[in-house]
Amino acid sequence: MVAAITNDIKIIVEVEFQQKQPNGLLMENIFAYRITIENQSDHTVKLLRRHWFIIDSAYSQREVEGEGVVGLQPIIEPGGIHQYVSGCNIKSDIGKMYGFYTIEKLIDGKKFKVTIPSFNLVVPYILN
Repeated sequence: MVAAITNDIKIIVEVEFQQKQPNGLLMENIFAYRITIENQSDHTVKLLRRHWFIIDSAYSQREVEGEGVVGLQPIIEPGGIHQYVSGCNIKSDIGKMYGFYTIEKLIDGKKFKVTIPSFNLVVPYILN
């Protein structure tokens, strides 16, 4: 588990290896990650966008960007949380992800970026 706080918004990431799965001639490693977004500020906020950097150690870096998370643009009250689960696939046994969310403070429309801390994508047998 990793965590980071930016502008009173706390992001917690938990990651878990799921399985190896064939993709054409290659096997890919599938990971699930749970994100918890905790609003520690005094203002209601809305998550507008996500921007991910995905590093596959033996292959390439890719970026994923878009509106909201898993089809939602959650509104999070002060003291509230929003959790979601998503996934990522990489070809190598080691990788990492990191990025940021674009958040809007609803009281004044001010937008700011919130860091998604870097987390590792590691197939468990690599650690033995």
